[in-house]
Amino acid sequence: MTLLIALTISIGLLAVAATWLVFGPLAALQVQIWQAFIAWGCFYHSGGKTDGLVKTVACMAFGAAVGMASVMLAGQLGALGALAVPVAVGIGAGVLVLAAHLPLLSVIPASVYGFASIAGLILLGKDMTPMGALAPTLVSIVVGAVFGWVSEALATLLVRPAQD
Repeated sequence: MTLLIALTISIGLLAVAATWLVFGPLAALQVQIWQAFIAWGCFYHSGGKTDGLVKTVACMAFGAAVGMASVMLAGQLGALGALAVPVAVGIGAGVLVLAAHLPLLSVIPASVYGFASIAGLILLGKDMTPMGALAPTLVSIVVGAVFGWVSEALATLLVRPAQD
C-alpha cells in the first residue's frame, strides 16, 4: 500500500482514539484535543521519527513556557497601555528566535505553535490563569507528539510489502 493510504488509515484510526482519550479518561487533566492535534502535525513538520518527537515536545513546551511568561509580563506592563500586550508578545517572539541557536530548540515554528497553544487556552479558557494553563498544555503536547510518532510507526508497518 502507498504511504499516503497507510497514513490515511493510521492517522484516521488514531484520531478516533486520541479524541476518545481526551474527552474520556484524560478529561480530568483538561487535555485539549486542538493542542494535541497541533503537536501531532508539528511532529511531522519537525521531521518525524524520534528526532521529530523530541524536538516537538522540547520546542512546543519551551514555546508554551515563553507564551505563559509573555501573558504574565503583559499584565506587568500596564503603564504601556494598549502597547502592553504587543510589547510582551514581541519580547516573547524574540526569545523564541534567539533560543533557536540551541539545537534542541532549533525548530522555530514548533516553538511558535507552543506559544500560540497556551495563549489560545488562556484567552479561550474559562477562568484559565497562565499558570493553570501550563499543565494541560504540556500534557496535550506530549499526547499529540506521541500520537504522531505512533501514527508514523503504524503507517510504516502498513507500507511494508507482505512477506511471502
